[in-house]
Amino acid sequence: MAKKSSIEKNNRRKRMTKNAAAKRAKLKAIIADKKKPVEERFAATLKLAEMPRNSSATRIRNRCELSGRPRSNYRKTKLSRIAMRDLGSKGLVPGLVKSSW
Repeated sequence: MAKKSSIEKNNRRKRMTKNAAAKRAKLKAIIADKKKPVEERFAATLKLAEMPRNSSATRIRNRCELSGRPRSNYRKTKLSRIAMRDLGSKGLVPGLVKSSW
């Protein structure tokens, strides 16, 4: 089980990203538009740099929904390999057959 603080920090990042997504997209569109004046694009770059770092989507870490494990996660099920193995052994994952011999 991962530390509760790490899981909460990641959840906070998800919330911040969701709240700031529209503003970030608008600023990025201004920066990418080559028809706008250089001063306006530079001002948009500065505003984007002033925004909190945790509002960027690249700061979000993929974590297991059950255990919070940060590594070896399956994106489709949002589970780590260990949680997937446990649930597969119990027969709780549809379409997954856990073999043992």
